[in-house]
Amino acid sequence: MKVDTMRRIDYYVGVPLCFLGSLCQKVATLLIRRGKKAPRNILFIELSEMGSAILVDPAMRKLQKEAGANLHFAIFKKNKPSLDLLGTVPRENIYTIREDSLPAFVLDTLKFFYWTRKRKIDAVIDLELFSRFTALLAGFSGAFYKVGFHAYFNEGLYRGDFLSHKVAYNPHIHIAKNFIALVNALLSSKEEIPYSKTMITDEEIHIAKVKFSAAEKKIIQDVIHKYFNKFDPEKHKIILINPNASELLIQRRWPQANYAELIKMILDKCSRAIVLITGDPRERDEAQCLKEQVQDERCINFAGKVTFAQLPLLYSISEFMVTNDSGPPHFAAITDMPSFVIFGPETPALYGSLGKTTPIYSGLACSPCVSAANHRKTACKDNVCLQVIKPLQVFTAIQPELENINAES
Repeated sequence: MKVDTMRRIDYYVGVPLCFLGSLCQKVATLLIRRGKKAPRNILFIELSEMGSAILVDPAMRKLQKEAGANLHFAIFKKNKPSLDLLGTVPRENIYTIREDSLPAFVLDTLKFFYWTRKRKIDAVIDLELFSRFTALLAGFSGAFYKVGFHAYFNEGLYRGDFLSHKVAYNPHIHIAKNFIALVNALLSSKEEIPYSKTMITDEEIHIAKVKFSAAEKKIIQDVIHKYFNKFDPEKHKIILINPNASELLIQRRWPQANYAELIKMILDKCSRAIVLITGDPRERDEAQCLKEQVQDERCINFAGKVTFAQLPLLYSISEFMVTNDSGPPHFAAITDMPSFVIFGPETPALYGSLGKTTPIYSGLACSPCVSAANHRKTACKDNVCLQVIKPLQVFTAIQPELENINAES
């Protein structure tokens, strides 16, 4: 289904269901009394953002460490591979919902309520800020504890009143710290209004790293050689360009002409560099168009040439990546590769990668223009916040990395 279709369903169906569901839950709470006990089977719900599956990892690891919890996760099927990168949640504990058609979506939703009871889920942590659908999933999951963000007196989207632990979303701290606040609320030994009155340090949102052997790295080097037969791992240095962003917010895309100019500057400055244009298989034509604008054999259309699971391997052998604000900089955070992320409609203060990253952000008066209060939908049709970021500005940011490559010659 298209993003706007899902938004309309979430509004026109979600609002009345959240209202009626909240009333039903209040009646059930009065009639059914259950004793409190420490939760053991805990479900996280985050459907639509692949990057959030990485950003929530510190929170999940904290819950594992401090509560010994058996973690579960619900996510859209197309986004499940992002959970597999770090493997914090066992694959058999991941529930996927298909969103490619309405019948499949409805069927998987109904099956979800059976699955949560079969798994004996006793606590749900809803990571979403604006989805009424996930509020309903949490509300009817059968779990005794339900943790999520609550607006209190703030303006925001109506999501019913299902939560046992209402956490005040803080729009002034990184989203990964907000996720930690949800976990802190569940771990709290006393009731609070609002949760969570805790200090969350930068050290708490540290991302675990993955390491690869030389043999594993050679697998990706061989793939690169297949599409650029002059590739020599001893001679060439790999630079990644990710020019796309998800359909959820296309305003995050930096103009393709700017990417073409930047790639030309990189190849002119650094004779050892080869540039791989990355993306998924659906983005091959767009990547090919960018390659043709560059007109240099050291610029390779690499979209769809490796699997999603192989991305960390690719990142581990690359010097750095220039990318739009999208999933790749979050996936790269589990490696040591630096990334340079171009921001516009969103702010790096809240959604920046937790890896070795440099945000490039103009900070216009209108930016950021999407938030938890507007369902991440902006009226903007002219992303000046990205257009004012010129190729020279980005080149200046990455120049020290290129100088390091040239110094190794």
